[in-house]
Amino acid sequence: MGDTPEHNYSEYAKTSTIKESEKISDGVKAVEQILESFKTVILLQREMLDLSEEANDEGTNALMSDYIRMQEKLVWMYASFLH
Repeated sequence: MGDTPEHNYSEYAKTSTIKESEKISDGVKAVEQILESFKTVILLQREMLDLSEEANDEGTNALMSDYIRMQEKLVWMYASFLH
């Protein structure tokens, strides 16, 4: 939406709100961290959805809506694994 994305991983790693996990050998702990990451990503995507709606950018709005729908399904599946 008018900005230039970063082009290298090191910049993404510095600015990301999702931090890299340490070595994890416990499957339950790994799924918990995946769910926490999805929570962050979905919140950011909802912000993008709002911005694209305000900008009358139907293409981006539809894309973000599709991403959110797919990721919410993944969240449901991972959460059902934990319970």
